[in-house]
Amino acid sequence: MMAGMFGLSLNLYRLQVLQASVLEKKARQQQMVYLRPFIPRRPIIDRNGNVLAVDQQVYTLYAHPKLFKRSQQEIAVLLAPIINRTATELEELFSKKESGIRVNNSLTEEVADQIANLQMDGLELIQYYSRFYPQEDLASDVVGYVDMDHRGQAGVEYSQENLLERAVRTLRLSRAGNGALMPDHVPEGFLHIDDLRLQLTLDSRLQRAARLALKKQIKQFRAERGTVIVMDAWDGSLLAMVSEPTYNPNRYFDFDVSLFKNWALADLYEPGSTFKPLNVAIALETGAIQADSQFYDTGSIQMGKWSIANHDKIGRGMIGITDILKHSSNIGMVRMIQQMKPDVYYGWLERLGLGQKLNTDLPFESPGQIKTQQQFLAEPVEAATTSFGQGFSITPLQLAQMYSCFANEGKLVTPHVVKGLYDTQGQMYWQPSLASPRPIFSPRTTQTVLEMMEAVVSEGSGIKAQVPGYRIAGKTGTAQKASPNGGYYANAKITSFVGLVTVDSPRYVVVAIVDEPKGEAFGSNVAAPIVKAVTQALISIERIPSGGIRQEVEGIRQSP
Repeated sequence: MMAGMFGLSLNLYRLQVLQASVLEKKARQQQMVYLRPFIPRRPIIDRNGNVLAVDQQVYTLYAHPKLFKRSQQEIAVLLAPIINRTATELEELFSKKESGIRVNNSLTEEVADQIANLQMDGLELIQYYSRFYPQEDLASDVVGYVDMDHRGQAGVEYSQENLLERAVRTLRLSRAGNGALMPDHVPEGFLHIDDLRLQLTLDSRLQRAARLALKKQIKQFRAERGTVIVMDAWDGSLLAMVSEPTYNPNRYFDFDVSLFKNWALADLYEPGSTFKPLNVAIALETGAIQADSQFYDTGSIQMGKWSIANHDKIGRGMIGITDILKHSSNIGMVRMIQQMKPDVYYGWLERLGLGQKLNTDLPFESPGQIKTQQQFLAEPVEAATTSFGQGFSITPLQLAQMYSCFANEGKLVTPHVVKGLYDTQGQMYWQPSLASPRPIFSPRTTQTVLEMMEAVVSEGSGIKAQVPGYRIAGKTGTAQKASPNGGYYANAKITSFVGLVTVDSPRYVVVAIVDEPKGEAFGSNVAAPIVKAVTQALISIERIPSGGIRQEVEGIRQSP
């Protein structure tokens, strides 16, 4: 008896004295509950407020047959028309196990209400938030998608995760003696949700026009893929960016993962003749040529072991710079670039940004590729092929950015799609800090080249990009498609056209690129019509008068 009392006293001493602090800590932990509520992701809207992505309440329906008070057949018959499934299918599902059968996902609130109104035991609705893309594939290349864990995996859903995720506080609550939470300790405003939305620079109307025009040409010429970009050259805002084929972000799991990569900024290609106007600008800016310089076009030349020829093999004799662009003369471009020292030329290519990233706000961008200076200077043929857009590679978005100098007095801007965070009343909460435009060429040089490119549209290979009543400048491109293993594919080409709207008051760059069109396919008849259709939509949306005179918009400089 005494031994038992001694043991009990010793145990009480151990619990109350030796382990008191440990037990007190455990008790406090058991009385505390940590809450981190689910807060909806911020919506994404276009520049006009049209919703591109939003979280919506949806429901998952579970069945627990062991709790059914009616027959499985009766429940199946009543439930089937509500969720668009057959009664037979539901009966088979109910027979698989007694509980926890997932019947349907992503049910709308309206459908959930209909199910709840059946008042059937054994049916359970679990509420959660699902990301919904009301425009489906319209802007998927830019917007991207979220996965089952509600995390962005592509587009701005990925790159702007920190702006789309609302800040959520973890709250520590105490339990009462009966285990219930003590609500008095919940701070006021704990579950407050802001009304901020991520606004993009995209215009859904222009996006739709670009996608329709691109789809039409891809289908007609049985092409592999294509992309269209519309950029405001004054500030780098992307008004449209589409790629085909694409995917529906609401059902991303049904599509090949290769489509989640926006090839307008992730894949490289050789720009071909669309790079010629930039080379003309370099030659003019360095003083290697004058606007009225002429060169002898023999149709083809031999450079060591390399043969270089015009696309049509035709020699045009003495031709000026404008005619070199109009007829897309490779030989004329080679003769022009030969007026420059190769090291000076290479320095200008680097200054333009070849081989570098744009650092845009979209993810997974690839830098362009250009040979090292040592490789470039070792062979004269390197400068020659670069003069007509071969031997190096860029992304379609990089080409759009480089062309912005022709519509922005010689300055390059950074392409971007994020306008900022705005509340539902349109008040700005946050805007990104944009890099200042980077001067490359003089306004005189870019205006000279712009007028030369107008001749390409008015009387050269870009005729099919003409818009009646408007002065459009541009350049076609039909390039051999480079192989990843070196050399070029025998029968594959990339067709392109870059337009500048308008010559009177240049502001917009429109790029169209179509990969591997079949048949008689060139930049002139495949890509130029796309740019025409998109330009017509742009003129209508922006209300650009035929004279090209524009008013100042949102603090951006007024055109002359």
